[in-house]
Amino acid sequence: MSKAPPYLEHDFDPRKVDVKELARELKALRAELDAEAGPEDIAHLEKIERWGKLCTMLGYGTAWMAPNPVSSVLISQGVLTRWLLMHHISHRGYDKVPGIDPKYTSKVFGKGWRRLIDWMDWIYPEAWHEEHDFLHHYHLGEDDDPDLLERNTEWMREQDLPGWLQKLLVGLLAGTWKWVYYAPSTLDELQKARARRAKEPAPEPAELLSPFNERGRELWLKCLIPHALWRFGAIPAMFAPLGPVAVGNVLLNTLGAELFTNIHAFLIIGPNHTGEDLYRFDEPVEGREEFYLRQIVGSANYACGNEFVDWTQMWLNYQIEHHIWPDLTMLQYRKVQPKVKALCERMGIPYVQESVFVRAKKMIDVILGKAKMRRVDGLV
Repeated sequence: MSKAPPYLEHDFDPRKVDVKELARELKALRAELDAEAGPEDIAHLEKIERWGKLCTMLGYGTAWMAPNPVSSVLISQGVLTRWLLMHHISHRGYDKVPGIDPKYTSKVFGKGWRRLIDWMDWIYPEAWHEEHDFLHHYHLGEDDDPDLLERNTEWMREQDLPGWLQKLLVGLLAGTWKWVYYAPSTLDELQKARARRAKEPAPEPAELLSPFNERGRELWLKCLIPHALWRFGAIPAMFAPLGPVAVGNVLLNTLGAELFTNIHAFLIIGPNHTGEDLYRFDEPVEGREEFYLRQIVGSANYACGNEFVDWTQMWLNYQIEHHIWPDLTMLQYRKVQPKVKALCERMGIPYVQESVFVRAKKMIDVILGKAKMRRVDGLV
């Protein structure tokens, strides 16, 4: 192994990990998974999609009656299920499954007009593909990772705000982050990527939120306005034959679903890579072998192995396996998770897995400055 990296006071010593052996073991596991992919994975995908559609139908089927949390939660779960599908399909998780319908492949799902029926959300699919599939996954925990939450919330800690105000800000962020933060952030990364490829100067950050320039107009016309018109305009209007009260009830329940969706997603996405027992990195990754090790020690799993639990956690409870292999099916993650965990235990590699609520607490501690992530400039 090369020189020892600096690391904080904890038990794990990266110098003792045989990263070549780790890569060999993981390659063998991947070969097993590829050989087994088939009809079972397709049937599972279609079942999860049906569950989401059922939630949406039940949610809106009762939303017109009166404002109520049950309808809002059902609508929210339907929305999250569409994002869940987009997540795995965009990563090409089903592209090579024999017999897969083209509509479940990365070249079709959510593209063009299909955005309306596949994944109509605040986030522009092409922008999320750039920000999440490339930058986040291949720069995990680095300064180039746009989803590095500890860095993204530095401004809050630097203001020396009272604790109650910090907690209030975290609550406001949790309830609004998909349209306040994630839609602009993902489009920002897409626009910067376009500029790099065209060898043009990076766009000015201040331009992004203004509708009076080309950059800002793209945010409004591709992200914010389409979703707002569809979710809070077109859908409630469909209930007009039942009267104005029904339309108002659907709108209120849809607004409630928006709040639930944001909070739910924030509490299962943010903790995946944030906590005092997870790593962030000061230098770019060097090679596939170190890449695998970084994905493991920079990610956390939640409780997994149960269909309902996995579905409500958007399969983000398999985050370690997902970051090792972004392009697996949902069912493959469940099959391989115990094997990856056993491999890490055998090789002395930390494998962090805790309740999503425990992980959420650790995430909030980092945001508030009560804890810090482990930092290294390399692992091997």
